[in-house]
Amino acid sequence: AASPQQPPPGALLNLRAVTSWVGIARIFAIVLSCLAFSLVASTGDFEGPYGTWCMFTWCFCFAVTLLVLVLELLELYSKLPLSWDDFTSAFSMLAALMVFTTSVVFPSTFISSPCSSSKCARQAVATTASCLCFLAYALEVGLTRAKPGDISSFLSTVPGLLKVFEAYVACLIFSLLDAYSSEAGLQWCVAVYSICFIVTLLIIIFTIGRCLTCMPFPLEKMLVGYNTLALMMYITATVIWPLYSFRGKSRPDPCDRNCWWNKCLGVTFLTIFNLIAYLVDLVYSTKMVFIRASP
Repeated sequence: AASPQQPPPGALLNLRAVTSWVGIARIFAIVLSCLAFSLVASTGDFEGPYGTWCMFTWCFCFAVTLLVLVLELLELYSKLPLSWDDFTSAFSMLAALMVFTTSVVFPSTFISSPCSSSKCARQAVATTASCLCFLAYALEVGLTRAKPGDISSFLSTVPGLLKVFEAYVACLIFSLLDAYSSEAGLQWCVAVYSICFIVTLLIIIFTIGRCLTCMPFPLEKMLVGYNTLALMMYITATVIWPLYSFRGKSRPDPCDRNCWWNKCLGVTFLTIFNLIAYLVDLVYSTKMVFIRASP
């Protein structure tokens, strides 16, 4: 009997990984992030924590997106012990948030006016590439977002994407926490940020690691209870943090970006952002319970 014909080498590749809209968005993200960190590296001006953060963001997003593209092209992702759709949805959301932050931080920190030198021109082009990279990741988030009522991939739903947003905002809050003294109110706020961050991160990790099936209670009902508790805790932090941080204190003059006043103000606004995120999360997770419960 004749031996079966071997498929051509090209047949082993999943070309849809690079020809679909999601694949095209990932290719643009790879090229733009590479362009951004290459231009900034050529200037040699990225010292300090802000410059390190920007370079890390572009390099991290470039490396992980390239890895995702290669694994999908070679169809090796199915061999990984994780939920691939949840992982890619969570990463694209995280990358969009990280690149957006970098696109704001880098020009405000390193680009001075007037911008006339070749170094400044390269920094401006890098900023433009970073902004376009954010749009590429935002497009990927929009393309991979689950349809209403579909929770087969939780992290691609609105509540799942909000979980990534909530964890990222909490990380930004931690980066701004300087000295919160021995005030009991401020310590309570830090406890709120820490507890909610840890629980939210565990939900993300358990979802990607396919561990939610081991839980003795339904995910949707657990999310409603947790989001309600987190919302109540963040309401208290939204009131207590500015009350204790600014009480009896005036804004220093001068006050640069490392000034304690600006950091406390940043924590205040980020707390409000997470409060709104947990509120929207509660609304959507409640709708998920009713959709599943309806006949």
